[in-house]
Amino acid sequence: MAFSVQNMTRKESLIADLARDVPNAPARVPTPPSDPILAKFNSIGTKLWLDTGLLEEAARLWRLEMSALTTNNTLANQVVQTGIMDKVIQDAGRQIKEVEPGISGDDLVMDVAFVVNCHIALRLVKAFDALVSVELHPAIGYDIEKTLRYAQRYYAINPERFIVKIPMTPEGFCAVARSRDCGIPINYTLGFSARQNYLAALLAKPNYCNVFLGRLNAVVADNHLGDGKHVGEKVTLASQAAVKQLRQSDSTIPTHQIAASMRNAEQMVALAGVDVYTIPPKAVEEFYNHGYTANDIVDRTGENYQVHFAPDADQSSVEVLWTIDDNFKKFAASLAARGGSKLTGDDLREADKDFGTRLFSGFTAAEQTEIRTKGKIPDAKRWLGRAALDDLMTESALQSFIVDQGALDGRIRSLIG
Repeated sequence: MAFSVQNMTRKESLIADLARDVPNAPARVPTPPSDPILAKFNSIGTKLWLDTGLLEEAARLWRLEMSALTTNNTLANQVVQTGIMDKVIQDAGRQIKEVEPGISGDDLVMDVAFVVNCHIALRLVKAFDALVSVELHPAIGYDIEKTLRYAQRYYAINPERFIVKIPMTPEGFCAVARSRDCGIPINYTLGFSARQNYLAALLAKPNYCNVFLGRLNAVVADNHLGDGKHVGEKVTLASQAAVKQLRQSDSTIPTHQIAASMRNAEQMVALAGVDVYTIPPKAVEEFYNHGYTANDIVDRTGENYQVHFAPDADQSSVEVLWTIDDNFKKFAASLAARGGSKLTGDDLREADKDFGTRLFSGFTAAEQTEIRTKGKIPDAKRWLGRAALDDLMTESALQSFIVDQGALDGRIRSLIG
């Protein structure tokens, strides 16, 4: 059953009103002419999403063949730090405190951040009449009930245009399954391996899953495990094949593969035929300036890109990214048979231990702090034997969002008192 706005509390009703009331909403961006090069991507099955929350930047790069935009904690923080949302933040904070005087500081910040994210996304919807993928606050990534509640909030604001991003944690799998039971479109984000996305499609049935391919190339190169070339591409194509096979064999699975975190135009060409691209502005500009022709854009989903390792590299630690072995398939099937919406994060962790799949490492608070300090690209050798690379990359991505969200939250706190 889809989420209903009936029987909302006074505060929930206020937050919904604040979220929808976008001051100085932008005019519709004039429809650009068709781009025959981008049209070739569409013709072979690739949808093109622009990865920015900055409206002016998006307007400069938008083309007829693009169908969606994406925002996240990092991109939202970029918008907020410009000061454009300061009055929205102050007004929302004041009104929410009026209807719930005893609200905690953290809850108030999270509610105001939700309003801000909705305004950023609705401005994009208004300007481009497109789908917009919206992000949750990373602090709730391990909380099923709060994740579901905020997904329902987003869906209530704009069910036709919003696609809700949920981060790939053990609790995230369960929250995605419950959200899908409510009919909420979900982009299951922060994926880094074919096996993560295989489990997601089978167990939780999101509309979209991701491989953040640029970071995979970087983690291999930065850790001197190899030159890093084609790692993300190889993982993306392996995940595309697995997800597509599940989608075609089971009509209840709607999952499409996103090639995310692209670094350059060359990757756009190398992955032609993947279901969806989320393309950062830098890569789009490079593509426009390169001089590609429609003949350069051909289906690459059957490619077998080769990865070159350093002589002393532990190859198996990287190969897990594109490998879905029989034991993992049994693990995924056993969980799916129990029903994703009926499970908890601990159920997934326990099954992971039983099958020895090492997908959920269970990082301690101290380890999460260490990962957060290191940034998006972790020290892979430090975690060798402790955590699988895909799980480590997902945790690193989540922790990096926590840093950016912290900056956004800090500005909100300074404005609402």
